[in-house]
Amino acid sequence: MSGLGYWLADARRGQEARFVKRFSPAYWTVNFPRPMMASVVTTAPDALRVDAVFYGSGDLAGLIWEAEDKWSHALLAYETDRDFRDCVLRFRWRSGGLRRLDETHGPTLTIEGRDAAGVPRSWYVRLWNYASGGAEDAVVTLDFAHLKSGFLLSGGEPVWAGDVDRMFISLVAPGYDAGSAAFAGGVEGWCELSGIRCDGAGSVLAVGDAVLPEHGLSMATGYDDCFNQTPERIVGSIHALGYRGDINHYVGMSHYFRLEPVGGGLYVSLAGGVLNAPCAAWHGDFARRAKALGLGVIWSLSYELFDAHCWNDWKQRAEDGSPALTGWSPPSTLLSPAHDGAMGYLRVVAEAFVSIGLAAGISIKFQVGEPWWWVMPGDGRICLYDDAARAVFGGLLVSIADVRGALSGPQKALLDRAGEVLAASTAALCAWVKGVAPGAVTHLLAYLPTVLNPAAPEAKRANMPLGWASPAFDVLQLEDYDWVTEGRERLTALGVELAVGRLGYPVEEQHYFSGFVLRGEDAVQWREIAAAADAAVKRGTAAVFMWALPQVARDGFTCFRLGGEDDVQAFDDVAFPLAIGREASVAPAFSTQVVESVSGHERRSSDWADARLSFDAGPGVRSEADMAALIAFFRARRGAARGFRFSDPYDDRSCGVGGVPGPLDQRLGLGDGVRAEFPLQRFYGLGEEAQARRITRPVAGTIRVAVDGVEMVGGWSHVGLGVIAFDVAPVEGAVLTAGFRFDVPVRFAEDRLDINRATFAAGEAPSVPLVEIRE
Repeated sequence: MSGLGYWLADARRGQEARFVKRFSPAYWTVNFPRPMMASVVTTAPDALRVDAVFYGSGDLAGLIWEAEDKWSHALLAYETDRDFRDCVLRFRWRSGGLRRLDETHGPTLTIEGRDAAGVPRSWYVRLWNYASGGAEDAVVTLDFAHLKSGFLLSGGEPVWAGDVDRMFISLVAPGYDAGSAAFAGGVEGWCELSGIRCDGAGSVLAVGDAVLPEHGLSMATGYDDCFNQTPERIVGSIHALGYRGDINHYVGMSHYFRLEPVGGGLYVSLAGGVLNAPCAAWHGDFARRAKALGLGVIWSLSYELFDAHCWNDWKQRAEDGSPALTGWSPPSTLLSPAHDGAMGYLRVVAEAFVSIGLAAGISIKFQVGEPWWWVMPGDGRICLYDDAARAVFGGLLVSIADVRGALSGPQKALLDRAGEVLAASTAALCAWVKGVAPGAVTHLLAYLPTVLNPAAPEAKRANMPLGWASPAFDVLQLEDYDWVTEGRERLTALGVELAVGRLGYPVEEQHYFSGFVLRGEDAVQWREIAAAADAAVKRGTAAVFMWALPQVARDGFTCFRLGGEDDVQAFDDVAFPLAIGREASVAPAFSTQVVESVSGHERRSSDWADARLSFDAGPGVRSEADMAALIAFFRARRGAARGFRFSDPYDDRSCGVGGVPGPLDQRLGLGDGVRAEFPLQRFYGLGEEAQARRITRPVAGTIRVAVDGVEMVGGWSHVGLGVIAFDVAPVEGAVLTAGFRFDVPVRFAEDRLDINRATFAAGEAPSVPLVEIRE
């Protein structure tokens, strides 16, 4: 099977490019402060529309054009050109529900950059001064070489547009006063820019036009991460980067809802509809554009909601009444599966998004995303104690101060009942979706590090309930990005195995999510993410998703499928067939660069951290039967093409020659509370100057492991290539040691084997040179 490759593109280097007009509609963005909401969609090749909803007299949205493309993948971004002076921008402006062009605080163009002397500053250009027509329907012409800032043209200050960072058009409600007064309800407004045209010598920008080959992976997105961009840009990027199949789209937890003012706060509401107008407009365009490019949509809805806007009785709570809060800033909270109002709200939200999909004519696929009873990360308190949950659990309710470790029978019974309530809530949500769209395909997304936490083995009773077992959902989706980015692939394999064993979904009914890299400075984690995605493909997973598009674009993650025939198997895990004893010769070799000065002094530089061994196994050939076995083995290895195991008669164990390996023989490392995998090593010499040798081919059944001098009879395993994986990461400062026997990975040194029967019969041993393989 071919493998997955990738690279991180920080810029175009010879890839395809085309040209677009500056101010092309697809590349505008919006921004605004909470709690208001706005979105931008393209309505024609030269037109866009912004929808907004305002909740207070200080709410202001900006329709933004940035000189530097900060949102696109490097292979798809437009060029940075900060000089706007040779540009004339024209468009037709239409609006409703906003401050009009002719009013104070009406639509204003703010230009941010530097003046001719390089001093940072901003200019404020009143659009009405450059408009022809009515206050809500006008043609605006902006010649950036001759703009003036200020309320009136007369006396206005000239704008120097030669070094611009960004510009934005401000949009506010009719009741705007730059204050903090709350409106009685959401105020909706909109504007359209059509007939957008840019002329002049600076009107054309180069833009990436790379179209990657299909590589078999799919893409995951989240509305909370891409609400500011146009759906045309988002969907087009996914397709251009080679992703196919379905877009798994998390509708988010903080931007889709309507709000109503209550007691000085704003809370999610169904007044006037389910989704706010900007969200509905954005997702309608998103669904239509996905369909046009042959991509499906999996609508993902979770039990997570922005805390500041969540009704207090909807929240899961710990035993002391503390609400379940995530680590995001500002935090989100988790809805109680036992609360009828909270679950009823999720059902109508699901219906709203499914209805958008139906209107667009796409097949309906729906995901329940990471539903769980929240466990406080710091101390293991599980949030089963909101009033609705207490009423449902009744006499089963007992205290669980910490879900980690051993639990009593009554505590396990409570977790089982909590699992039943969670499973019932997800079943009701999926049944609702199927009622709206009878052919809907339902998905469950489970986060393995939480529901199968080795430190909390009983938590799965509540958070991976047996009520989810096949066929409760059509597809089981699994993700484990913490394990992946920490390089704990053994836990990934174990987690998938345990989840499938518990819930029973065959591999063809599974999806896998690989990612994500939270911070750009950790981009090296893409290596593990790509490897995990490739492993999921190779085990036959029906679909593999990269999570998620914003990180892919930020880091320039570019993947491709390595085509062609299967790679030559580099290593056959078999032993050299002859017992050679101590007659074999061994030659350890280093590579050292020696520079000698005219005075006779030397400067020496060691190129290799470890010696490379060479052997001559010829003395092991003692009979014609041995000769036949050697020739057959040589042919099976295709000469030098394939490696194999070889037992070094002089050095094959972690202890001294002839000794029995013990668990304290060699050091593995020190625990840090996070890392769980450690490679076997054999040290030569003492202290910091000791030379370390990686052991990749330990002998099965000989490995012994100790932590702080105490041998561990379980809780670890050898996951291959000499890597020891602990079920739970060793605590910080723990001293890890191991003992073992080992073979050397070698290959035949040449593709030719010369054996002369006559000389062999005369007592001359053949030459069978072997050379060590680096793994």
